[in-house]
Amino acid sequence: MNVPDAGRAGTFLLGGKAPIHRLGFGAMRVTGSGIWGEPDDRAECLRTLRRVPELGVDFIDTADSYGPAVSEPMLREALHPYPDGMVIATKSGLVRTGPNEWIPLGRPEYLRQQVKMSLRWLGVEQITLWQLHRVDPKVPRDEQFDAIKSMLDDGLVRFVGLSEVTIEEIKAAEKVFPIATVQNRYSATYRIHEDVLDYCEARGIGFIPWYPLSGGALTGQDSPLSEIARRHEATPTQIALAWLLKRSPVMLPIPGTSKVAHLEENVGAAGIELSDDEFDALDGVARKRA
Repeated sequence: MNVPDAGRAGTFLLGGKAPIHRLGFGAMRVTGSGIWGEPDDRAECLRTLRRVPELGVDFIDTADSYGPAVSEPMLREALHPYPDGMVIATKSGLVRTGPNEWIPLGRPEYLRQQVKMSLRWLGVEQITLWQLHRVDPKVPRDEQFDAIKSMLDDGLVRFVGLSEVTIEEIKAAEKVFPIATVQNRYSATYRIHEDVLDYCEARGIGFIPWYPLSGGALTGQDSPLSEIARRHEATPTQIALAWLLKRSPVMLPIPGTSKVAHLEENVGAAGIELSDDEFDALDGVARKRA
């Protein structure tokens, strides 16, 4: 049996400097229901996290708000000291008041505080990739961007990304600091940010699609996705991830899970290469249902 290997997805240069495999891992699900509190099966979550680097995954996405303060400390417990080349990306800018509740908070002093908390929770001296979880509409945008620039200048973070942003917001931020990644919701059937993806590709900015497997409309037994999956002896989930990887060279999917078996299935997508005809067939159907 071939062991899944994320390296088969190819490499992306984060910030034009740091190489990472394009298929990563999202660490949101190693928390409780509603992304709140401790997970039901902590031992399985730790086993899953420890399996991540064994499968060639060297890019993990988390956030201080996952739990909150559950995902980051668990990553430290499972993986510290981190393997050479491992990039732990995190985010700040959302506060939690309960399960499934997310409130933007972009005050400069709060963002700086949370970056320092993430450094402590993750057990690192510098965050390789830090992302603004949301632009807070109640705080002047320039104040948020200036705070981020100061954290870059002070060496607290190496690269910076943005999440759920428009092209206009990316351009405004680029006037203050370089943008390494953009993390917007995207999947074969959710294409609202197609223009943002194209902008990122043109600029060499990594595009991290969150909720990358929202493709339920394509997974019926007689759907093109299922047909292609049978052809490749793969699962529909693997084909959906393979489609994302083929969509753009800057695409960095981060499917998340709390179970080892599901992790191995997801990473298996790195070894699937869709033909142009297969890609176009899925693209056409997905656009009709997007």
